[in-house]
Amino acid sequence: MVVQAYILIQTDVGKAAEVAREIAQINGVTLAEDVTGPYDVIVRAEAKNVDELGKLVVSKVQNLDGITRTLTCPVVHI
Repeated sequence: MVVQAYILIQTDVGKAAEVAREIAQINGVTLAEDVTGPYDVIVRAEAKNVDELGKLVVSKVQNLDGITRTLTCPVVHI
């Protein structure tokens, strides 16, 4: 079963569009959009399991320049 999550991202001022473009290229990311509000970029991602999702966020997303904070929200299926 695939684990899906939304990753809410805060960026440095003026970096949201660039961060969204870079994240959209990461394998496992299905959607990345720059938005307004308390977060600057919202990402939809998927992985084989929770461990792989964590690796995606820590090793690929959080390492990008311009990101100041992330919040990962796994999707709960009923």
